[in-house]
Amino acid sequence: MKLIGMLDSPYVRRVAICLKLLELDFEHRPVSVFSDFEEFRKLNPVVKAPTLILDDGQSLMDSTLILDYVTGVARSSIKPAPDRAEDRLRATRLTGLALAACEKTVQIVYERNLRPAEKQHEPWIDRISTQLLAAYAELEADMADVSLSTLPLDPERLGQAGVTVAVAWRFTQMMVPKIVVAADYPKLRSFSAFAEQTPAFESTPPE
Repeated sequence: MKLIGMLDSPYVRRVAICLKLLELDFEHRPVSVFSDFEEFRKLNPVVKAPTLILDDGQSLMDSTLILDYVTGVARSSIKPAPDRAEDRLRATRLTGLALAACEKTVQIVYERNLRPAEKQHEPWIDRISTQLLAAYAELEADMADVSLSTLPLDPERLGQAGVTVAVAWRFTQMMVPKIVVAADYPKLRSFSAFAEQTPAFESTPPE
């Protein structure tokens, strides 16, 4: 399998780390949807990252759909989600909040970095920022209630929820640290620091 996309994308990094945790062999090709647009289009005409090209040449898109597929074919004993229904529900909620945080961070970055300054719409940025802060407020509050079954502090048992939360936090802190002030989220900071020191994260840096 080939994973196409840059690791500064939280969606690409999320998939790459999960592939490693699932012990699936893959080749990472750091092709940018911006600076390498034509090269990316040859691999996937839709030019969407992440793209996972399977051994038979078929391609998959969207990090959640890719992970749904690969967890079904992986032979690893590592489970992507908790066993208990209550823990699975919490993990799903955490994943949704973290993906919302990624989405809002990306929207702010695109607005600030890709749109000319004279065309930037501050009320829109304020609205996105409010949504971003709400996602992290919910995540921080939920972190107080999750069990070690939902977000295990064990490098060998990090599931998709743990990966997604940590990846989202690192991405937001790289891109908009003045909006989401790290000191206001001690539980997220602590969990992210743990995750970033695990082998799968350390070998998959976002820079």
